[in-house]
Amino acid sequence: MLPLVLLVLLSAGLSLRVDDLPIVVQDFSASPASREFVDAFGTSRSLRVVAWPVNGPPEDALRAGVARAVLIIPAHFARDIARGIDTAVQLLVDASDANTAKLTAGYAGQITRAYNQRAATDERPRAGVHAAIRLWYNPGLSSKKFYGPGIFVLGISMFPPLLAALAMARESEQKTILQVYVSSISAHEFLLGKILAFTAVALAECVLMLIALFTYFELRFAGDPTPFIAATLLYAFCVASFGTMVGGTIPSQVGAMQAVALGGFLLVFLLSGLIFPVENIPAALRWISNFIWGRYYIEIVRDALLQGGGWPAVWPKVAIIAIIGAIFYTVAWRGMRRMQLES
Repeated sequence: MLPLVLLVLLSAGLSLRVDDLPIVVQDFSASPASREFVDAFGTSRSLRVVAWPVNGPPEDALRAGVARAVLIIPAHFARDIARGIDTAVQLLVDASDANTAKLTAGYAGQITRAYNQRAATDERPRAGVHAAIRLWYNPGLSSKKFYGPGIFVLGISMFPPLLAALAMARESEQKTILQVYVSSISAHEFLLGKILAFTAVALAECVLMLIALFTYFELRFAGDPTPFIAATLLYAFCVASFGTMVGGTIPSQVGAMQAVALGGFLLVFLLSGLIFPVENIPAALRWISNFIWGRYYIEIVRDALLQGGGWPAVWPKVAIIAIIGAIFYTVAWRGMRRMQLES
């Protein structure tokens, strides 16, 4: 079944198009001319205008993930247009994903040029609108700074749960699990012993890969590192619980390995925003990404190393990781407890 799932996911989940990118507009002119310009962005198929307070800091929209770009229209926009004077609008682009940043800037440039051509055909004086583009978080448009955190998360999502699943499945294959059933060890004690061991493995991998991120990928903590530390501890527990749950449910090392390859690799690789933003995933599959635990950790890691939004930006994602980890542990515990009671 795994090759069939791979075929379906790769064919339906991979998309290099950038559609429906959220953009915030701060219109300080509030004039018919500025509204006409904003409407040009609102009718675009590639960009989607989202609500944001005019007096709200534009960088907060980028840090919170509300938008991929912020368009700022100055108060003198309508006056300059009426006088036939070239005017500049500012476009702040989240460049943590270099490819999406380039496409966003390109779309904004196309919309602006189309607006200028349409305005030139009217009876108004010829005036040009120019987009002054400023790239945030990754002004050099380095792809390493986008893919590095994603590969970091992929490594943690795949190898610790794989080892945990194989260890649990081996207990069933070799029948050594029967010794646990007849012993005085509780299900909590047995599972926590397994999970904490592979949590330690995951944390050791984190340390090694962080060294690579800080050296080869030239990344640094952009703000408060405590959300990253808390999320890393919870995510290590989450993936170890996932592997333990799979190994306890599937009493075959081959079957457990395939289940972890599907959940810990394929789904995280394709549907978590690792290689392209979640907005690029076709709508038929995008909803699945809400249940992919790697999606939330990738956003936390990129925030810690690129954006620096801190707790206000990522605390819901940290909570979701904790909830998913608790679900994995509860499912594993209920299965283990039921077998102990039956024995």
